[in-house]
Amino acid sequence: MKIVEQIKQPIAFEMELFEQKFQLSMSSKVALLNRITHYIVNRKGKQMRPMFVFLVAKMVSNGEVSERTYRGASVIELIHTATLVHDDVVDDSNRRRGFFSVNALWKNKIAVLIGDFLLSKGLLLSIDNNDFDLLKIISIAVREMSEGELLQIEKARKLDITEDVYYEIIRQKTATLIAACCSLGAASVKPESVHVETMRKFGELIGMAFQIKDDLFDYGNTQIGKPTGIDIKEQKMTLPLIYVLNQVSKQDKNWLINSIKNHNKDSKRVKEVIAFVKERGGLEYAVNKMKAFQEEALQLLKTYPESKYKNSLELMVNYVIDRKK
Repeated sequence: MKIVEQIKQPIAFEMELFEQKFQLSMSSKVALLNRITHYIVNRKGKQMRPMFVFLVAKMVSNGEVSERTYRGASVIELIHTATLVHDDVVDDSNRRRGFFSVNALWKNKIAVLIGDFLLSKGLLLSIDNNDFDLLKIISIAVREMSEGELLQIEKARKLDITEDVYYEIIRQKTATLIAACCSLGAASVKPESVHVETMRKFGELIGMAFQIKDDLFDYGNTQIGKPTGIDIKEQKMTLPLIYVLNQVSKQDKNWLINSIKNHNKDSKRVKEVIAFVKERGGLEYAVNKMKAFQEEALQLLKTYPESKYKNSLELMVNYVIDRKK
């Protein structure tokens, strides 16, 4: 059995019901909108985010979920999908998960409006049901994701990023949404309990490990959906590179920065940068940091009694580190 199927097993029923509720939450009176949202739903990914919501909810409440849990999972997925549609416009990307992106098929104007529509659907789903605590969790995540993206853009211009700033960027850009899934799962069944903050921290740690793993793919030799060296070409400062920049001589540092600023489209130079970062221990350093976040997340899970939901969350933490794409 595939690892994702194994993780999903204890919540298979909830995930199936969620699919139906999620499709309903996207419906509109406008035919064009329905056609596009139908296209989006049929090209969904692994659905890790709703899985986090249901697994956490069931772990903290001895296997219980509520209507609030389904709404919470739908809101997360609506808002996450909205950010992906907008991201593709911002990045001028024509592909998403191997399929044409919304902006590639319907152009930027419609893609931006679809993103806005999904965002408003998510907000109204919470407001109409008085889920204000869940709405607050989500709204904080959206704010932080925007701030993280802008912080990264600002720092990419100067290439003056420290390790601490890097952690802040990935915490906001990636970890905050996974943290929201986990705290939302807990809040949907145990509002205002200690679990809400514990699970937020748990999700944040997984998100940090997830993003470092993504950064490591840039130095890999295998095709994983994004080509090797793409972060360097886009002048993104990732952990292996930041570590090496802080370790090497002034001369080497100047060469690295010059390569990224002025020669990032030169494939030969990009390969030289990748080889240099590998030689100087950048990858080992990043792997160790990733494993430290993973270990901290697993420690938080140890405070909960044994259950199949907890086992699935442990599998999920390890999958984030071991995945091949």
